[in-house]
Amino acid sequence: MIKKHLMLVINPGSTSTKLAIYEEEKCLVEKTIAHSAEELGEYKSVNDQLGFRKNRVLKFLDEQNTDLGKLSCIVARGGLLKPVPGGTYPVNEAMYSELKNTTREHASNLGALIAWEIAGNNGLECYIVDPVVVDEMFPLAKVCGLKGIERKSIFHALNQKASAREAAMRLNKEYGECNLIVAHLGGGISVAVHQGGRIIDVNNCLDGDGPFSPERAGGLPVSAVIERCFHSGLSEKEVYKGFVGNGGLVSLLGTNDARQVEKLIDSGREDALLAYEAMAYQVAKEICACGAVLKGKIDAIVVTGGIANSTRMVNWIKERVEFMAQVIVFPGENELEALVGGALRVLRGEEEPQEYM
Repeated sequence: MIKKHLMLVINPGSTSTKLAIYEEEKCLVEKTIAHSAEELGEYKSVNDQLGFRKNRVLKFLDEQNTDLGKLSCIVARGGLLKPVPGGTYPVNEAMYSELKNTTREHASNLGALIAWEIAGNNGLECYIVDPVVVDEMFPLAKVCGLKGIERKSIFHALNQKASAREAAMRLNKEYGECNLIVAHLGGGISVAVHQGGRIIDVNNCLDGDGPFSPERAGGLPVSAVIERCFHSGLSEKEVYKGFVGNGGLVSLLGTNDARQVEKLIDSGREDALLAYEAMAYQVAKEICACGAVLKGKIDAIVVTGGIANSTRMVNWIKERVEFMAQVIVFPGENELEALVGGALRVLRGEEEPQEYM
């Protein structure tokens, strides 16, 4: 009898930790542990939360009566490492050390740290899959018009890759055979060109490049940015927070919740309608720009992420882009499934694991 792989999945977010136990592709149990502002306020940095979050994971395992010895592996969301190609990476000492000592704060950094500490004490393999720093951009896509500045690849690589693979299956093709444009609509928005199984161009949505989003200001006139930096009286940190975190819909409408924006639209708020449709407009423009990268040879356009649940938003985008290719919609982030898929490809020998150095 072929052994079925049992996996613990860890996905840390800014205010929660999503956990699951999977047997192959089947989810046996899933739980989202919310972390209150009071709990997290006790820690000066994200990395200081490591012990707290690890203990919550161990408590979850105890609640499920899970024998760690029966797990095939632990798989976790990857964090802000140095740029790497897409794939599944065993967590090693180099990765652990880099994340433990990083100055770049992001909750995803905790995934590999928690997995490593639990796995190391129990003789388990642990992996990350398609971390946010996946960099497969070709040289043309990185060039900027100012020497010393280069475009960076930081985006929703995990769901981008998983959605692209799902779209390829729907097209009865291998991922590596497809030309796809994938738009992930979340708190940040990333629009990427997938060609031959690689993401050759994408906006840096962590820092707010590309379309504006619920929390990012997106591309802005340079003169206005300079004025904000030098004449607003704000600190560097405050200026950055205004662009990333408090930008986009937060700045325009006071909320990062697309569902709340739709309620405002339904109540007759014209400013909400204008802002929300403008966001769709900018996403559509970015998708069309990606069409130029592929020289018009596009198998499909994929719309995914939490805001892909909005029929209004999806329809606005489709109206402007479906002349280029069919539009496939995969609502939600589907990150747990994507992590499991990456681990299974390695466990089954379908894909070679990458090495982090």
